[in-house]
Amino acid sequence: MLLLVGLGNPGGNYARNRHNIGFMAADGIVRRHSFAAWRSKFHGQLAEGSIDGEKLLILKPETFMNLSGQAVAEAARFHKIAPEQVIVFHDDLDLVPGKVRIKNGGGAGGHNGLKSIDAHLGNAYWRVRLGIGHPGHKDLVTSWVLGDFAKADELWLSPLLDAVADHLPLLIAGNEAGFLNKLALTAPVAKAPKP
Repeated sequence: MLLLVGLGNPGGNYARNRHNIGFMAADGIVRRHSFAAWRSKFHGQLAEGSIDGEKLLILKPETFMNLSGQAVAEAARFHKIAPEQVIVFHDDLDLVPGKVRIKNGGGAGGHNGLKSIDAHLGNAYWRVRLGIGHPGHKDLVTSWVLGDFAKADELWLSPLLDAVADHLPLLIAGNEAGFLNKLALTAPVAKAPKP
């Protein structure tokens, strides 16, 4: 069993924020693979399904980004899921919009959601880093990540979210390179944002 986690902030005010691209990826996966309906559990929204015979849980913590680790650790402990079987989808300022990278372990890179998960679960989980670009100056970061995606972002955002959901079976099977290759072939990468 694997635990997939989409990071974001709960509530309609945050729904289209760049910081919520993890929630958007989770929603796309649930739709594409016909998971069961979302239900409240582990301080978040949880859906269950399977892909190619692998049972999957997908969680959207509702603890707000900075406390995401509470929900993730609770779900992992309850289902006896090791950190290495957890895959977290999150926004990444250091990647241009639409670029995706995958890594296991490592630092949080200043991401408060990852810092919280590290504190509650350790850092041996997988991260799917979804690029949202950087506003150009550190003083603009908070308003950037908590700002909504622009209409022009739909040119890369929708194809990226569709590709993540469509090609998830490769990632689940442990073929990270194949997953990234399929994303590169089907989802365009945007130019670096202009603040």
